[in-house]
Amino acid sequence: MAYDPRTNRMRRQDAVGMDELVKEFIREMRLSAGLNRQRIDEAWAKVSGAGMYTLDIRYDKGVLYCTINSSMVRNQLYFQKDILVQTLNEELQKDELLTWDWASGPCVKSLVLR
Repeated sequence: MAYDPRTNRMRRQDAVGMDELVKEFIREMRLSAGLNRQRIDEAWAKVSGAGMYTLDIRYDKGVLYCTINSSMVRNQLYFQKDILVQTLNEELQKDELLTWDWASGPCVKSLVLR
């Protein structure tokens, strides 16, 4: 039941699942940009295995910029860029809290290693 201020009565409302309520809350409170960034950071650390060598991660318009403090690790990751981008998108697609419209295309389109 939900309160209807026009009639000053309680009205019936369809049941909504918790997953839909959480997504609605994220949209209403405008938390999606910060939450998406956090989810991308976590996916990078999980997929690349270079979380301890990563100094900074920035995401801007489909490009993931990663600053790596080891030249050997950066060189190794450079040769795996295409696979990393594909695996990152697969991992992010499984994430329930990521608010991304997958119909418009992948979340991470390219990777820049610094």
